[in-house]
Amino acid sequence: MTTKDDKTKNWRPATKLVRGGLDRSHHGEVSEALYMTQAYAYDSAEQAEQSFLGEVEHYVYSRYGNPTVTMFEERLRLLEGSTHCTALASGMAAVFCSLASQLKQGDRLIASTALFGACFHIIANILPNWGIRVEFVEGTDLSAWEKALSTPAQAIFIETPSNPTLAILDIKAISDLAHKAGAKVVVDNVFATPILQRPLELGADIVTYSATKHIDGQGRSLGGAVLSNDASFMDKQLTPFYRNTGPSLSPFNAWILLKGLETLDLRVARQCDNALDIAQFLEGQDAIERVLYPGLKSHPQHELAMAQMNGRGSTVVSFEVKGGKAEAFKTLNALNIMDIANNLGDAKSLVTHPATTTHQRLSDAERETMGIHPNLIRLSVGIEDVQDLKDDLAQALLS
Repeated sequence: MTTKDDKTKNWRPATKLVRGGLDRSHHGEVSEALYMTQAYAYDSAEQAEQSFLGEVEHYVYSRYGNPTVTMFEERLRLLEGSTHCTALASGMAAVFCSLASQLKQGDRLIASTALFGACFHIIANILPNWGIRVEFVEGTDLSAWEKALSTPAQAIFIETPSNPTLAILDIKAISDLAHKAGAKVVVDNVFATPILQRPLELGADIVTYSATKHIDGQGRSLGGAVLSNDASFMDKQLTPFYRNTGPSLSPFNAWILLKGLETLDLRVARQCDNALDIAQFLEGQDAIERVLYPGLKSHPQHELAMAQMNGRGSTVVSFEVKGGKAEAFKTLNALNIMDIANNLGDAKSLVTHPATTTHQRLSDAERETMGIHPNLIRLSVGIEDVQDLKDDLAQALLS
């Protein structure tokens, strides 16, 4: 019997992004159908009972599943090369569910220090209230991982490239160490996207995404996803957790994300090209103290980034301006094209000041440990003409 994977296994990423997961109704629609329904009618009471027992394949309730959501899950799964994908309401729902569904009181979680502010808050301040033991390590230091994993742990959590300092962590080496300690590896792959990096192929067990970012790519919708080849985790831990706690993705948001996936490959390629050009430009500016971009040879993990991220350096450039917070604010306020906003991965170039926005809830000491200084600006590079973007930065730095 021919399966869906048999038909699609030889498709290249760009084809999967346009054709993957399409499940037409009897109308034969070309675009993905949007199923705006809360519940589903059964042919009989017996079918309803069998559906709840999982004995027959039938949608039960849209908190559990929806045909439009399933199409999004299938398309992203094919791109990632995983066996399972669960779509959720946001990126933070994906991160929280991936951890909370598998950890219990007394378990040990190890995380890299450099994390998105909300991820750090969950791990540092919420999970310990449940009796989960938490330890942070410098993510780029393999000896620190080796020491932390010399005793058993249940899970580790990393993001690479990190937000906003763009540190690159060695997924394969960390996964090898984690598995020896009995820990599952969860990777937040938001900055790289599955176009640049596939953590499961490097040894990770679970991958999370904020689909709000590159996957949508046009600032329209919230969404998240968890992907894995671990059927037991996905079916027995994650699925009951999200179905009963409720962070399900809405059909409308799933439909928007499906359309976003169609152009993901094109957008990420253009954004990476623009980002490298801008990073090289910024390195030559007198007003710049430091540029953080994995595509530059000056980046401390440049070689690892090139090997691990398909020869690309990400769509995000972070840089420090001379003069501290005041000069950073002055530069942000002088930009004419780029918007000040907290999102990233958008077709439009967006800038933010992490110390006072995305990582504002952290203490000064925590931000310092992460390398988030008051003069740091994060630039999510869009698909505009790169010369216009460089001209905008040049005039802002001279203002």
